Amino acid sequence: MTTEHTTPVSTGSETAPTEQLSRLDRYLPVWIGAAMLAGILLGRAFPDLNDQLDRVKIDTVSLPIAVGLLAMMYPVLAKVNYRAMGESLDRRSLVTSLVLNWLIGPAVMFALAWLMLPDLPEYRTGLIIVGLARCIAMVLIWNDLAAGSRELAAVLVAINSLFQIVAYSLLGYFYLELLPGWLGLDSDGIDVTIWEIAKSVLVFLGVPLLAGFLTRTFGERAKGTEWYETRFLPRIGPVALYGLLFTIVILFALQGERITNQPWDVARIALPLLVYFSIMWFGSFFAGLRLGFPYERNASIAFTAAGNNFELAIAVSIGVFGVASGQALAGVVGPLIEVPVLVGLVYVALWARRHYYPTIATDTTEDST
Repeated sequence: MTTEHTTPVSTGSETAPTEQLSRLDRYLPVWIGAAMLAGILLGRAFPDLNDQLDRVKIDTVSLPIAVGLLAMMYPVLAKVNYRAMGESLDRRSLVTSLVLNWLIGPAVMFALAWLMLPDLPEYRTGLIIVGLARCIAMVLIWNDLAAGSRELAAVLVAINSLFQIVAYSLLGYFYLELLPGWLGLDSDGIDVTIWEIAKSVLVFLGVPLLAGFLTRTFGERAKGTEWYETRFLPRIGPVALYGLLFTIVILFALQGERITNQPWDVARIALPLLVYFSIMWFGSFFAGLRLGFPYERNASIAFTAAGNNFELAIAVSIGVFGVASGQALAGVVGPLIEVPVLVGLVYVALWARRHYYPTIATDTTEDST
């Protein structure tokens, strides 16, 4: 999700996680709610907004929305330390994270979407698209708040960023076209090609990924890593939130009448997301316990598995199905649910550290006295 800079968290910190979030991130659900309301009012004021937005396009996406989507992704990918990909990563951590993120996570979301939204095919497809977009941004904040391994989280974010370029379109075609057919499920006429998904991924992930890589490479070369991390990144971090809020305003401006007439649809989208976050985090954390991972690595893997890249999911949904689609709406509901749930899981992680890793808790207490 967003990329606003967060105060570093030490393993001995007793500060409440919500107090360590920046103001932008702490009140993210409020900003999203305000953007939704603003969008609905804007839609009523300008009923022909969709026609106006369609006059200038990048591929199939109107230029203003494309700018918003790219603004969401660029700060996220400029934050990734690509040079760290070969560091602080053992084979078991890598394999576990890849299995959780690219095999189990999409399968869990696919199952929940079909079980909980059998009569809402657009929202169901939107949730499946969300399940394929693995977290590459907000996980760094959750990981810091839960005193996880910063080095491992940075490496997993970098790997997920690159892996999505290769795997996202293939998995999208598999879960949206092939698997429903094999299982005899009625996909209600949804016809998606690999190329349709790949185009959106290449434009809205590939372009900002390249820009982020070049920004970090030349920024560190010109000014040094400390300047880049402490001065540049905090300046561009809020841009991701502004891009998200702008996109939400447009989405709700185009769908305001539909949403106000069917408010329970938003609640039904939220329910499988809540279940998904819980299954992925608890399943990942207790799997890490069984595998004997130290707490710091276990927390990083669990939060990476539980979070999702809603920016990419929204971009793909808009690029493939359109800005006024139910698929795009399902992606927008995601961050509204993710922030409070993942903050709650930070508290659970800190409790689990005291309960399941008593040696760490003892050492932390001794260090703080």
